Formats: sequence, C-alpha cells, structure tokens
Amino acid sequence: MARRGAGRKGAEEADPSGLAPVFRRPEVRRMEPRVKAGIWVSMATRLSDIAGRPAAVIRKGDPDSGGILCLLRGRQGLLVLSQVRDAEGRPAWLRATGEAPVDDATADAYVERQVKRDPDLWVVEFEAPDLKTPFEAKIL
Repeated sequence: MARRGAGRKGAEEADPSGLAPVFRRPEVRRMEPRVKAGIWVSMATRLSDIAGRPAAVIRKGDPDSGGILCLLRGRQGLLVLSQVRDAEGRPAWLRATGEAPVDDATADAYVERQVKRDPDLWVVEFEAPDLKTPFEAKIL
C-alpha cells in the first residue's frame, strides 16, 4: 500500500482521529542577519580608537559583502584573523597564519594570496600589543 503524501518533506504523524496522516514541517535553520562589511569595519576601527589602540584600513573591499581580514600587530609580530562562520552560522574568526604570531613578510604574503582569490576583501590592521581583538570575537 502506498503511503499518503509520499515524497513530501516533513515527518508524518498519526492523526488523533485516525482518518488521515498529519504532516509536520521540517525545522528550518535561520541564519543571523549579516552586517555590511563597510559598516562592520567602521564599527571595529571606532572601537579600537575608543580603546586607545590605533587602527587602519589597509585595503577597502566591497562595502556590502566583502570578506574581512584583521591584522593584529603585537609585540611578538602579526596575527592574521580571517572572518568565517561557525557550525551554527554565527560569525567567528580563524587564525589564518597559525597559532603563533608571524613576521611582516609572512603576513603580507598571506594577504596578497587572499586578495588574488577575493578582490572584494577588506584588510584592517589593529595595534594590539596583547594580540587581543578590540571587538567581540569568537576565535576558532
């Protein structure tokens, strides 16, 4: 016997009256709204300035949907953070050049490669002696 509603998405449940199956809608994962890249960069540089740590936009990307690379300049060298999404779709940051700080040449080479792959990329540098971001960040 063929199932009623075969091919429909969702889970089939028995109707309390026993007459017809009832279909539940599958749960939809909702994505968080995304802030435009230009607005996010303005916010991050302002927070850095408020904290007394200079920031500079090294390269402007697409103001609406460009990706973002953050360079944290510390006493030991540079830490490059790349904007990513975690498993739940929330914004996060990945240590793009590894766990330890790198020298200027290594960071510049990484940024150059990424800009070739994504011409809409923003690059922002922050003075961060302690290598901590001036903005709230989940680092993976």
